[in-house]
Amino acid sequence: MTEVDGAPAPPDGVGVGPWAGPWPEDPRYDPELLAHGDRRNVVDRYRYWTVEAIVADLDPRRHAFHVAIENWRHDLNIGTVVRTANAFLAAEVHVVGRKRWNRRGAMVTDRYLSVRHHPDADALGAWARAEGLPVLAVDNLPGARPLETAVLPRGCVLLFGQEGTGLSAEARSLADDVLSIAQYGSTRSINAGVAAGIAMHTWIRQHAEPV
Repeated sequence: MTEVDGAPAPPDGVGVGPWAGPWPEDPRYDPELLAHGDRRNVVDRYRYWTVEAIVADLDPRRHAFHVAIENWRHDLNIGTVVRTANAFLAAEVHVVGRKRWNRRGAMVTDRYLSVRHHPDADALGAWARAEGLPVLAVDNLPGARPLETAVLPRGCVLLFGQEGTGLSAEARSLADDVLSIAQYGSTRSINAGVAAGIAMHTWIRQHAEPV
């Protein structure tokens, strides 16, 4: 059994149980979680904190890259992209197309970062231009530059298409650059959620400070 701030882990090992000993007076702590335990998928430093306190602590440290993904067919991968964007502390996630997206794969991580909606690719492009951010499309298209050797700008939008069809023609037209992920097997493409994770980690390797 492990302990976080003096609280033993519950028998099933998921999270931590009720707070042991006098409760802290720090307003960041959630009385409900202190009383009943914290089984959320959060790092130990955020155990028992309110969602609002966690977001307030993350916001000043967010990285300069944004992640955008098209959503025309309620793609199940969007939840995975959101969860990964949270893990790598992206500035924001942008959903392009349908406003409703499948949150199942996000594992409630969308509570800890901003998810912005754009009705179409043109709206995303207008927003990116207003912010001075280049849009880097990630798709294995003819003429794409290898992601493995590309130097990514610190501030940018990493744009992904949906599973199966990849980037729409509208999304490709607004991209300042197109990057491809090298593949060595028989499949034509990799899962959109996996591709997003690879691209985000490429940015992390180039720009992020060690943890």
